[in-house]
Amino acid sequence: MLNSDQKSEFDSLLPGQSTERGSTRRTALKAALGIGYAATALPIMAQTAIKTPTDDLRAGETTFEVNGFKVPAYYAAPAGKTDLPVILVIQEILGVHEYIADTARRFAKAGYLAIAPELFARQGDPSEYGEMAKLMAEVVSKVPDAQVMADLDGAVKWAGANGGNTAKVGVTGFCWGGRITWLYAAHSTSVKAGVAWYGRLVGDSSPLTPKHPVEIAPILNAPVLGLYGGQDGGIPLDTVDKMKAALASGSAAAKVSQFVVYPDAPHAFHADYRPSYRKEAAEDGWKRAVAWFKANGVA
Repeated sequence: MLNSDQKSEFDSLLPGQSTERGSTRRTALKAALGIGYAATALPIMAQTAIKTPTDDLRAGETTFEVNGFKVPAYYAAPAGKTDLPVILVIQEILGVHEYIADTARRFAKAGYLAIAPELFARQGDPSEYGEMAKLMAEVVSKVPDAQVMADLDGAVKWAGANGGNTAKVGVTGFCWGGRITWLYAAHSTSVKAGVAWYGRLVGDSSPLTPKHPVEIAPILNAPVLGLYGGQDGGIPLDTVDKMKAALASGSAAAKVSQFVVYPDAPHAFHADYRPSYRKEAAEDGWKRAVAWFKANGVA
């Protein structure tokens, strides 16, 4: 049975399209570098609408080690600059494909060192799955929150060794990554601000996902801006209200966290490669995200 994150992903994908296997993760990252490969995590996706060039950027693949495992990642940053504020870009359930890589480049154009680690790398490669249900069951559902937190810590450490200023760290994520954004803002003392795009707020506890955002809201170490859609079929607005109540009784960072709900927007309204994309909400959300980071010391 699908949880709300998974149902929302189904609802926002193109219906009735091919379910053949897609390109490899390596191919997707090469595409992000402009090497000429098609770049989507699954062939049922359309191509990314927004294309951010790499001129004046240093961008590409990298790895960093966490507990003996080399975590692959995509990064982008202004060329020739150091002491850069850092943005962790957290993937959707489809992994680090062209849309996520392009989002990293957009942050780089705004003056950040952005890094998008492949947080499912130990469990599997999302691009090898043509069926969403199998991807959920065989990869996504097997990823422990504790593993993700450690990998994001590793990404921050990598950034600090590669031109980033770890005193100025922000985190942002989409859908699955939106939930993780809330969790990481409670886990890390390095993060100064977070922006969560339509991430699940409530859920059942399990050994791999013991707590959800509404449970950790009171102990946030950094303020989070939540960007949500009023027409999101997988994230009812009453869960947003529950989260607001939990934040109001929490830490100083929790109390100043905010939500913006776009009344007519569905799930994944920022994902410009999907039919769920809503240009006005996506552009407004992006402006708010950048302003939020700057206002909270990530600039």
